[in-house]
Amino acid sequence: MKKLIRSMLFCPANNPKLYYTAPVYNPDCIIFDLEDSIEVSEKDAARDLLVEAIKSLDFGNIEIFVRVNSVTTPYFEDDIKAIVPAGVRNIRLPMCQTKEDVIKLDKLINSIEVEYDIEIGSTKIQVGIETPKGVLNASEIAGASNRVIGLSFGAEDYTASLGIDRTKEGKELLFARNMIVNVAGMYDIAATDTVWADINDSDGFVEEIKAIKALGFNSKSCIHPSQIDILHDALKPTEEQIKKAMVILDAVKNADVENGGVIQVDGKMVDVPVITKAKKIMSLYEKMMKWEK
Repeated sequence: MKKLIRSMLFCPANNPKLYYTAPVYNPDCIIFDLEDSIEVSEKDAARDLLVEAIKSLDFGNIEIFVRVNSVTTPYFEDDIKAIVPAGVRNIRLPMCQTKEDVIKLDKLINSIEVEYDIEIGSTKIQVGIETPKGVLNASEIAGASNRVIGLSFGAEDYTASLGIDRTKEGKELLFARNMIVNVAGMYDIAATDTVWADINDSDGFVEEIKAIKALGFNSKSCIHPSQIDILHDALKPTEEQIKKAMVILDAVKNADVENGGVIQVDGKMVDVPVITKAKKIMSLYEKMMKWEK
């Protein structure tokens, strides 16, 4: 079964306590951050701490990602050269704007995998789309390397680039979000939505999850452990969706519809696209149920 990823919990890499406490909250992923949350004076120390933690700690079935510094910084190459040999196999590349950014990372990873006899291609890339240029180049960015497993949206930098405010309703993010989920769908990779910054507004958080779920996002970055259970619950298919999917799939068992044609279920026409959607809903539901056991 493909790994279920719904939540990606940010943890500054320079905080030793978080290496032990973050897994307790059962996020699907932990992103140890070497970028925005780390002061310039602490970059090297944070990287060294992260490397030692990756080598010595067991995070169980929680997927570990590292957000490195962007390709335009003097810390980028040092980050990659340290974390890949240490065992990190998932890298979030922030502020990605062109396919050349991905290609640069891909080539660097490849050289390290060869040097350290690591399986070629085993280190994956999640691309951070955080600027208008990155949004408009999302398709060529996603296709720049077979290592790319997902696109993540960063709304704070995106709105800052446009010189606009980020609102609770998020209308200003709609174009970028639609672009990202459509590109992710085209390449069959994950689409991860931006963080919800107001940790005291759980109702607003739930409403945003419902909105991005409707657009096609299947995961979200989080900045606080209290958001994990809320996110997991809100991303579940509804009881109505599950019941409808089960009825549809039961009805097509003995009908040759998947090769063309239609049937009626509860007075409505059901064809191949409807069946495909029902299968996806049930697959997601089954993965979530297995993950929570």
